[in-house]
Amino acid sequence: MIQAMTVRALAVVSTALLLGACAGGPTSPGAAQMAQNVPLVIAHRGGTADAPENTLAAIRTALANHADAIWLTVQLSRDGVPVLYRPADLAALTDAHGPIASKTAAELAQVNAGWQFKAQDAWPYRRSPVGIPTLAQALSVIPADTLVVLDMKALPAAPQAAAVAQVLDEADAWHRVLLYSTEAAYQQAFAAWPRARVFESRDATRGRLATVALAHACEAPPAAGAWTAFEWRRKVDLTERFTLGEAHSTVNDAQLWTPQAVQCFRTHPRVHIVAIAVNSAADYKAAACAGVDAVLADSPREMTAVRDALKKGYRCP
Repeated sequence: MIQAMTVRALAVVSTALLLGACAGGPTSPGAAQMAQNVPLVIAHRGGTADAPENTLAAIRTALANHADAIWLTVQLSRDGVPVLYRPADLAALTDAHGPIASKTAAELAQVNAGWQFKAQDAWPYRRSPVGIPTLAQALSVIPADTLVVLDMKALPAAPQAAAVAQVLDEADAWHRVLLYSTEAAYQQAFAAWPRARVFESRDATRGRLATVALAHACEAPPAAGAWTAFEWRRKVDLTERFTLGEAHSTVNDAQLWTPQAVQCFRTHPRVHIVAIAVNSAADYKAAACAGVDAVLADSPREMTAVRDALKKGYRCP
């Protein structure tokens, strides 16, 4: 006899989510009429497909391509300086090795963060190296009217939150920065700074998407003014537990944000939805029709062109 069904790890939505939009539920904003609003384009890690990610070169390229916002990944150097880098080891992207925390900010500035960046079967930054920048340097080159999302990657959360807060204080940048992390500890860590604008926890977003998909219910929607983010498409693993063990099912390309999910998240006013990993024109248009506010894209060069084309008007299915 079935005792329970749980959704675990990184994915939350079953095929019910894919079928829900066809079951006669609420239609997407702008359906059957010309849509006017299009999602903002956020440059993922500064635009990881267009230039070496999380570098000043990537930021400048994203701005030149008219990205609406910049998403950057933050860790702490050995001397406690917030710097921009994502993987656990420097060897993943650079000509160095070891964790970010093994080197000072000055040493990281001499590392070539473009060493592994390949474009048209070439490595253009091996002869033109780019260092790992500090958060302060990044903020200094991003216009004050451009939104910045900082993705916290290091643990423990408290020391990094304090170091980032000091940079934001010194740069008077709280008003233009949002804070995100897959680690719920950062919600608590930034609570000491009243000006901090932090995305709701990924656990809360994931759990709500699961409830919409599997229970067809909207429970505990985000508070007014909240920011939320989750992947547009994601591999989903479902685990069913019963008396004699458990069984598993996988959906390799589940669509996470549907009009039903968006409607639930928008129960209260001014809730902002960011769809992560939107990297094709088809997905961008689908996200626009679902009603999300912004998409996180690897190539601002490609996705801003799609955005600008849709600004002229488009029809949702």
